[in-house]
Amino acid sequence: MGALLTVVLPVFIVVGAGYLAVWRGLFTDDWVDGLMVFTQKFAIPCLLFSAIATLDLGAEFQPGLLIAFYAGSGSCFFIGLFGARLIFGRPWPDCVAIGFAALFANSVLLGLPITERAYGAEALAPNFAIIAMHAPFCYILGITTMEIVRAEGKGPPAVAAQVARAVFSNALMIGILSGFVVNLGAIPLPGVVTEAVDLMIRAALPAALFGLGGVLYRYKPEGDFWVIGFVCALSLILHPAIAYGLGSTVAGLSDGQLRSAVLTGAMAPGINAYIFANMYGAARRVVASSVLIGTALTVLTASAWLWLLP
Repeated sequence: MGALLTVVLPVFIVVGAGYLAVWRGLFTDDWVDGLMVFTQKFAIPCLLFSAIATLDLGAEFQPGLLIAFYAGSGSCFFIGLFGARLIFGRPWPDCVAIGFAALFANSVLLGLPITERAYGAEALAPNFAIIAMHAPFCYILGITTMEIVRAEGKGPPAVAAQVARAVFSNALMIGILSGFVVNLGAIPLPGVVTEAVDLMIRAALPAALFGLGGVLYRYKPEGDFWVIGFVCALSLILHPAIAYGLGSTVAGLSDGQLRSAVLTGAMAPGINAYIFANMYGAARRVVASSVLIGTALTVLTASAWLWLLP
C-alpha cells in the first residue's frame, strides 16, 4: 500500500498546496478563478486537442471500453437521481444535480495524473478515448434530464436547443471536436503550432490541480452528510466496480484498457458537477461538499483500486 500511496499522494499534495495557499491568504480567490479559467478554457482544451488529434482512433475506440465505463457512469446517474428522490425526498431538480455529481467523474484533473503516475504516459490512450466521449455524454444526459423535469411547457425543440447550446459552448468540447477534425481530416500542423500547444500542455495538469485545491477551499461541508456519503459511495465504489465487472468479463478489455476504465471511474465528482448544480441552482451545497469530500477520499479508494488492478 505504501508504494501505491507514492503514486497517488503527489497528485493530492499539489491539490493540498492550492487549498493551503488560499486558506492562508497566499493566493486570492480572484487568482484561483483566473487560474481555473486558464486551465479549463485554454490549457486543458489544448491537452485534449493534442491527444485526440494524435490518437489511433481505430485502436483505442473499442466498444467494450466505452461500454464498461459508461454503463457504470449511466447507472450511477439514475441510481443517484432516483435514490435522492425515494430515499432522501429531494425535489426533482436537486435529484438531477445529485445524479449528475455521481455521473461526472473527475476524469481529467485526477484520472489523467493518477493513471500517468501509476502506469506511465503511454498508458493514457484509453483514458483519452473515454474523455473524448465524457463531456458530451454527461452534459447531454444531465441537461436533457434537467430540462425535462423543469420543462414547464417547453417543447422538444426548445429542450434540444438548450442542450446543444450548453454542450457546444463548452471549451473542453471545442478542444475535443477540433482534435477529431485534425485527426479524421489528416490535417498536418506546422511545427511551431505543435510546439506552442505542447507548451500549453505542460502547464495544464499541475496548474489545474493547484487551482482545484483553491476551488475546494470555498466549499466547506455543511449538513446533508447522508446524501453526500451516498454520492461518494456511487462515485468511488459502485462506478469502478461496474467498470471492473464488465471490463474483466463480457467486455474483454486488455489490462491497459481495464486499468483506464476502472481508475477513471473511481475518481471523485469533478468541478463540472458543481458548475452544473450552480447553473440550475439545485443541490449546490450537497454537490460542492461531495466534490470536496470525494476528492479527499480518493487518496484511499484510488490506492485500493490500484492494488486490485492487474
